[in-house]
Amino acid sequence: MSERVLGFHFDYISPYSYLAWHRLGDFAQEHDLHVEPKPTLLAALLNRLGHKGPGEIPPKRIYMFKDCLRGAAELDVPFVPVSSHPFNPLASLRATLLDMDHDTRHRLVTKLFNATWAESRDVGSPEVVAEICADAGVPDALARIKDPAIKKRLLDANNEAIERGVFGVPTMAVDDELFWGTDSFPHLARYLDGDDPVRPEDVEGWLAVRATAKR
Repeated sequence: MSERVLGFHFDYISPYSYLAWHRLGDFAQEHDLHVEPKPTLLAALLNRLGHKGPGEIPPKRIYMFKDCLRGAAELDVPFVPVSSHPFNPLASLRATLLDMDHDTRHRLVTKLFNATWAESRDVGSPEVVAEICADAGVPDALARIKDPAIKKRLLDANNEAIERGVFGVPTMAVDDELFWGTDSFPHLARYLDGDDPVRPEDVEGWLAVRATAKR
């Protein structure tokens, strides 16, 4: 039986993406999934939709960090105050899209996530990202991430995510279904097991609901 493909849309700026990545390894093995990392610039999604990120809203910001501390404790992974937040993740996202084999890419994603959320390293710095890349077996990253072709690769990836309906990170995409957030793993498991309670007629019914108030 061939593996099903799961596209993992993420941004290193997102602590929930960090937690989901650490949970995804065992989950993928349990459900025979081939995980394809999909670097996705959260700021581009937020700008497209006119939203603010949780780190930009003071009450939500502290709640997010407390919530992720609890989630990290449940997963038994480190979670420490980051170097800065929000930060510019472009260098790390572009580095993840450099040409490399599957195992190296997964190793790099893990190292970049851990550098951000477990080691308080400044992954907003291209020089720091290049050091992490070198440690993961990805050479010359500092020069390579400046290549216009790599910049376009990230732009294309963002557009692809938007066209697919991705509105936040982390999002797990299987077939034509999207599962957003760390709390969606149980729903994803039911879908993979053929036990999704959502039916096409349910979706049609909700699409037909009209708004009677506007703010």
